[in-house]
Amino acid sequence: MTCAVSGGADSLALLVLAVEAGCAVTAVHVDHGLRPESGDEAEVVRAAAERWGAAFESRRVAVPAGPNLEARARAARYAALPPDALTGHTADDQAETVLLNLLRGAGLDGLAGMDPGRRPLRRLRRHETRALCDTLGLKPVEDPSNVDPAYRRNRVRHQLVPLLDAIAERDVVPVLARQADMVRDDAAYLDELAAAAVGDPCDARALATAPPPLARRAVRRWLRSAGPGGDEHHPPDAATVDRVLAVARGEAVACELPGGWRVSRSRGRLRLEPH
Repeated sequence: MTCAVSGGADSLALLVLAVEAGCAVTAVHVDHGLRPESGDEAEVVRAAAERWGAAFESRRVAVPAGPNLEARARAARYAALPPDALTGHTADDQAETVLLNLLRGAGLDGLAGMDPGRRPLRRLRRHETRALCDTLGLKPVEDPSNVDPAYRRNRVRHQLVPLLDAIAERDVVPVLARQADMVRDDAAYLDELAAAAVGDPCDARALATAPPPLARRAVRRWLRSAGPGGDEHHPPDAATVDRVLAVARGEAVACELPGGWRVSRSRGRLRLEPH
């Protein structure tokens, strides 16, 4: 079993709990090379893996230049990990992701949050993983970027979630996490209906004549599996989906999508390709 371990409290807790559950664990630290202390962070993970009898690997990745450093670093990290690697995302991360996707207009898929399949700590809270580390005498890595207000996720974490707690007069993280679970079930059922209604998402006529809710789901699923929505944290937003459907209906010859992709129509077929 591969566990992605950055050295933060969540991922260290993932490593410890996986070993204690009887799993044969390989802890993989991905070094983005973005901070001078990244080598020290790898050493924190190596020491923890050695203490719990897990294997350890460190992988260095290059983050290409461009906007949205957080997204590019995440993409490079996931590319360096095996597809079944487990991550230490908690219920707090899920709640933040739901809110971020809501702000992006990412539709039902966005409100479903992150896929739980690779996230065994999704029921735990961030304060619980830190408490575990404290109890075991582990000193997690403190990433300074986690408090930098330049990143929208940090503003959601440190400003929006506390404000929502105050307005609701309750802890909203469990509420948002539960809502994500329910929405995910609904989304899965709608995906089945969309697959039956549209069949081939490259068939422009099938998309144009399908009920709009199912046509939108077919487009989202297509983009997530083949193009700019491939990053599971960021399903295509509503505007992106609408542009693709406009091409399917013949209202536009082609459209540009986020991430340098393009959808065009030729002889009744849609084509998705890097632009």
